[in-house]
Amino acid sequence: QSRHSRHLGACAAALARFNRGDNGDNSGDLAVAAELLRVARRELGRITGQVTPDDVLDVIFRDFCVGK
Repeated sequence: QSRHSRHLGACAAALARFNRGDNGDNSGDLAVAAELLRVARRELGRITGQVTPDDVLDVIFRDFCVGK
């Protein structure tokens, strides 16, 4: 399906950036590397149906404007 392809592409792109150490201006920054791995995991989870606490928090902050 096109949805699977899109999520796998985003996962592969995040992993490629992680493998290259392509962290923009923060080359070698551990926080940026961790974020790239989190993005890859999230994209795979969107295919497998896994929901993590980060996913729930993302929806809450995006859709309900908590903290504003």
